[in-house]
Amino acid sequence: MVGGGSAGHVLPALPLIRALREQGSEVLFVGTHSGAEVGWLEGSGIDCVAISAGKLRRYFSWQNFTDIGRTLRGIVQAYRLIGQYRPQVVFSKGGFVSFPVVFAAWLRRVPVVAHESDLTPGLANRLVLPFVKTLCLSFISTPVRHRRVRVVYTGNPVRSEILSGDKQRGRSRLGFDGQKPVLVVTGGSLGADALNEAVRAALPQLGRRFDILHVCGRGKTDQSSNPGYVQREFIDKHWGDMLAAADVVLSRAGANAFFELLALHKPHLLVPLAAKVSRGDQLANAEYGEKHGFSAVLQEQDLAPETLVEALDRVLAAQLQYVSVMAQSATNDATALLLDELNRWSG
Repeated sequence: MVGGGSAGHVLPALPLIRALREQGSEVLFVGTHSGAEVGWLEGSGIDCVAISAGKLRRYFSWQNFTDIGRTLRGIVQAYRLIGQYRPQVVFSKGGFVSFPVVFAAWLRRVPVVAHESDLTPGLANRLVLPFVKTLCLSFISTPVRHRRVRVVYTGNPVRSEILSGDKQRGRSRLGFDGQKPVLVVTGGSLGADALNEAVRAALPQLGRRFDILHVCGRGKTDQSSNPGYVQREFIDKHWGDMLAAADVVLSRAGANAFFELLALHKPHLLVPLAAKVSRGDQLANAEYGEKHGFSAVLQEQDLAPETLVEALDRVLAAQLQYVSVMAQSATNDATALLLDELNRWSG
């Protein structure tokens, strides 16, 4: 397996790792020296190896030139690694570390299965597409223009510990008494400065309406205080309980968060990353959620304390409607479908 750079390129692989090990397969995870993949995989019992990887930026930067060398070095490292371990199949979850491994696997004639989480394919997956046997999709409407690749709609894996969270246990861990609805705020594994600022500015109004868990990113807590307001840098081990405790979730629109909320039928407000600071994948994810009645959306350029409070009030008022629509949505057993696809190519 290969992936890295953010939690979205690692966490969806965890259910698949467990399924592979249950059927007796050995798994090696390849990440980067600078990524946090090893931390997310800690305790999984999975061997992790780091290689060099460069990033192709969508703007002019001298680092684009120096990163060519890192990518070439990563290809050589991955070629040796694949020769050493002789895998039957490679699974690519995305991130720029995936290109050296996928290309090296193609050179070694090892079949590759890739997975795209977002509605619009990321640059890393577009680059590796000529070298993969199958591209698995989280969204059935994701456009794929490469004719020679096998395309399979699998959905996005959700960890079992997310699905088995307990509402009362979550509220007890947070010290909430259940007198007010619970708002969970999350900006993803790296945090979201715009969300953090808006929530803290609106804290007096939000605090009257909600008990609040604010997951704000590593190193991004501050001195804000309010009755029923809890800050955490990052939550992994008990995240399922925290989401179970939520009545409403305020989140970025990354695919991992979106599919977790959809699987749990949690009413939510998405604030996608703006196009000027992203490739637009979160905008597409949020538009999809809004179009299908799963999600309320507030664009970042419209984000302010007043608009945030109003939007969350609307979500809370329509809570039952959102739950009903999400409960009627068809969801795949993504882990099982991905496992089938890996077994197809592993001989």
